[in-house]
Amino acid sequence: MMILPGSVRRFALALVAPVLVAALAMGASPVLAEPALWAIKDKDSTIYLFGTVHVLKPGTPWRSPKIAKAFQDADDVVMEIEQPEDPATTRALMLKYGVDRAAPLSTKLKPESYAKLQGAAQGMGFPPQALEPMRPWLAALTVSLTPLLKAGYDPESGVEKLLTAQAKAAGKPIAAFETMEQQVRFFADMTPAQEAQLLESTLDEIDDGPAKIDALVAAWAAGDQGELKRQMVDEMQTEYPDVYKLLLVDRNQDWANQLKTRLAGSGVSFVAVGAGHLTGPDSLQAQLARLGIKTERVE
Repeated sequence: MMILPGSVRRFALALVAPVLVAALAMGASPVLAEPALWAIKDKDSTIYLFGTVHVLKPGTPWRSPKIAKAFQDADDVVMEIEQPEDPATTRALMLKYGVDRAAPLSTKLKPESYAKLQGAAQGMGFPPQALEPMRPWLAALTVSLTPLLKAGYDPESGVEKLLTAQAKAAGKPIAAFETMEQQVRFFADMTPAQEAQLLESTLDEIDDGPAKIDALVAAWAAGDQGELKRQMVDEMQTEYPDVYKLLLVDRNQDWANQLKTRLAGSGVSFVAVGAGHLTGPDSLQAQLARLGIKTERVE
């Protein structure tokens, strides 16, 4: 039986946090922020690649002059996921893939795990019965997100939210690599055993969540690719290759092919995807290199 580790949960939370917040209607701040930025170019095209964090504390600095200029120069913006205009769309997906009223959550967990979940829910200030209709994967990400909100993290301060608002204000077209339904399905299509283990391992480490996200945000804001790789990639790659392939390798390959097609056109694009996709041996940059496309870090 596969136990999904902290690195997978951190990656999972980063992936689906905006979805959860919209559906449920619900750190560190470095003095000098300089997140990493890359570019791919040909004779008439430039595509900037920027790694994001979906949930930040308000006021966390990250928009350096070079990032601001790259965004300003862009003709259009590409996000990892489409940003729904209507929250009802997101809630409908959660009802479809994250809720199972026929089999309550308590019937899918060991008694000791369910008792621990009830205690965690009460400690977070909401009734345990609110989790009963949820599938284990949704309950796991919900109880992961709640301590972060209490610690001051706010999805409305996440990079994608801010970039989307800025792009709309500037009249820049916005595209996306994936639909929201595709992202939700990465978790909804887990086996029952994987779902249960995801929730159980989340409960085992629930108190460490804010501190680990603090460390992740600090590494991201400092442009420390080695630390991001250690936190988001290494354990998943070596210990859980199937999950690594699903969440990182396959998606990066798909996105690299989409970028190759985009590069064949002309103009300037600003691409913003989760920071975990831009580090490690199977990163988006590595997949582009396998297609003969060179990526350079913007200094």
